[in-house]
Amino acid sequence: MSGERAAFGALLRELRLSASQTIEGLAEASGVSVRGIGDLERGRRAAPQRRTVAALADGLGLDESQRQRLLTAARAGRTGGYSPVGVRAFPRGVDDFVGRERELTRLAALAAQEAAAQPAVVAVCGPPGTGKTTLALHAARDLADRFPDGQLVLDLRGTDDDPPGPAELVLSVLKALQVADRDLAQAGPSGHPALYRRLLAERRCLLVLDNARDEGQVRPLLPAAGAGMVVVTSRRMLTGLDSVHRLPLGELEPAEAAEFLTSLVGADRAAADPAALADVAERCGHLPLALRVAGNWLATRTGWTVRRLADRLAVEDRRLDALAAGDLRVSAAFDLSYRQLTPAAARLFRRLALVPGPDVGAAGAARLTGQPLFDAEDTLEELVETGLLGAPGDRYRLHDLLRLYARSRLEAEECAPDADLARAALYDWLLETTVVAGRWFEPDHGSPPPTWQGTVDLSSADRARGWLQSEGANWLAALRAAAAAGEHTAVVEVAEALHWFSDQWIFWGHWPEVFGAAADSARALGDPVLEATHLNYHAWALLTCEDRPHDSLDRSAEALAAALRAADTRQQAWAHIYRGWALRRLGDFIPAADHMHRAAPLFEAVDDLPGSLQARHGQASALLDSDDPEKALVAYRDTLAFVDRAGDRLPSHIADFSRGQLHSGLGACHALLGRWTQAVDDLSTSVAISRKSGNTAMESRQLVDLGNALLSAGRPTEGREAFARCVSLGLDADPQRVAEARSVLARLDAP
Repeated sequence: MSGERAAFGALLRELRLSASQTIEGLAEASGVSVRGIGDLERGRRAAPQRRTVAALADGLGLDESQRQRLLTAARAGRTGGYSPVGVRAFPRGVDDFVGRERELTRLAALAAQEAAAQPAVVAVCGPPGTGKTTLALHAARDLADRFPDGQLVLDLRGTDDDPPGPAELVLSVLKALQVADRDLAQAGPSGHPALYRRLLAERRCLLVLDNARDEGQVRPLLPAAGAGMVVVTSRRMLTGLDSVHRLPLGELEPAEAAEFLTSLVGADRAAADPAALADVAERCGHLPLALRVAGNWLATRTGWTVRRLADRLAVEDRRLDALAAGDLRVSAAFDLSYRQLTPAAARLFRRLALVPGPDVGAAGAARLTGQPLFDAEDTLEELVETGLLGAPGDRYRLHDLLRLYARSRLEAEECAPDADLARAALYDWLLETTVVAGRWFEPDHGSPPPTWQGTVDLSSADRARGWLQSEGANWLAALRAAAAAGEHTAVVEVAEALHWFSDQWIFWGHWPEVFGAAADSARALGDPVLEATHLNYHAWALLTCEDRPHDSLDRSAEALAAALRAADTRQQAWAHIYRGWALRRLGDFIPAADHMHRAAPLFEAVDDLPGSLQARHGQASALLDSDDPEKALVAYRDTLAFVDRAGDRLPSHIADFSRGQLHSGLGACHALLGRWTQAVDDLSTSVAISRKSGNTAMESRQLVDLGNALLSAGRPTEGREAFARCVSLGLDADPQRVAEARSVLARLDAP
């Protein structure tokens, strides 16, 4: 480390110890991060700027002479020029760097590989505003001591209209490394690349190539030999570069974003309203550039509260305009990337603002522009390559601020009717595909008809389920738009197609809305059969998805009345089923069993096998609830035999779902009778069926029952595994059962 940096760090430590303060205490008092203070004291970081020194002095409570002594040491530590051990050409950096621990650790590990066969080349890529340059400069300062022969930063000006070419950049490096003019002249322009490669092969240098335009600008600057290191930053992914360690950057974690804002606005203002600070961070999309603009705004407007800025940023249409401080504007950073897009990519980028959900697939994006699917995929990948679009898995996602920017470009560059047509094309396609995908799970449908020409693969129920779940936020928005526009037939058709699928994704959170909207549309159409049907679906959703048995009873009563008006036997039967379920939930077991008993002959009268199955299952469950496990066992076994007799007349997914439920009921009966071995066997079967079919909600419920049975059977290790599996299932699991599993695990782990 340089003597000046060491002197400042030693003095800071001396003053801190004299004040009897820990690093953590000084960090809290000054607003400078714990990591930053530690790096300063160890000399791993350049001496800070005056503002940071003043904050440290205030935190230490220094008198005027001590304060001046610390400022003098800081000025000495910032002395520019060449280091005694080699070239140093770092531009002014920032002292409030936070986060990126994983990336810094990776860079440090690569820098430590002195015996590598060739220089380590790291490509730091990411959308505009993610702090690529800041990370590279911070890491370069931390790693400078590992590269005694020189540390250089070159601005490749990749976003300029006319960035420097490789020849100009090679010459810049040679001059920075103090190659004599005579040697440069002797080699001539054609010899400069060879001289450049030889020089870097002989020295251990760190080269930061900042803001690269593309692979062609970077490739000639990469040395082929030596123990050096090259860090390239670019908005592009630079996919064409070989033998490169890639370090993608995104937004900060919420805690890191809050820490960053705190370093800019001060600990006192941040602590005064932490909720407002979190809101500012969220509305900045946790993007470092936006956070810096917001922090600078507050730092220069001491009369503003953090909440005032949070409220200012809450207005989406004005957010990008608000994220400006002096000549620093978030939208300007986006402009630089946007203006480099091809016309097709710029058009798609703008129209991605019309996607209602957080992300979209390639087929949906193609509908926005009318491109063939393969062309749309190529255009999407261009946006990914330029850093304007994320690509988690096979989905495409705009950062929140980039979405606002895309919307602003759409409003500025395209007329409203064109945007409306693009949105309508996307929504029509979403609803059409939702109907086809949902019908995979209906008893009378299944795979798409041969005449269907879709742009997504719905060749299996699993693929249909995957599409419905990944596009859920988008097709729900399309359904809402159809309901608002009075497109009642479309709303009813979509909900009808999703009825059986809803059993596969119970805790999605929106089924009451879907089926409630369909019931309203059916009523508007004046069709009592449709009205009864969708009122029944709504009753199911209220009971099963939101545990609202009283509201469900009201809906099933309306459904029964509509079904009686329509003289529709099937919907009368379903209304009795849902009334029976709600009454069971309320503990009224005798009336519940009566409704199930009344439903069975109604289903049989219309030869409705799935309905008959539901009625039989309902009767068995009512017997179980009424504390008669022996009779319930008989009823469950009879119902399981009914499923076996039905064979192919029941669709496989309905049969599988029912078998899982019935084995779960059998397991519950055995548990009540204390037959733990049989209970474990049946519950294990039910879990396996639910897992195989992808029904996470049912699996979570059955895993808790299995875990309890295993504990009662004296098999605690297996029981703990069942509870742990339930906790690991994610958002599609039953939240109440996940909470129950966590509680049991905590009890098992308690000393």
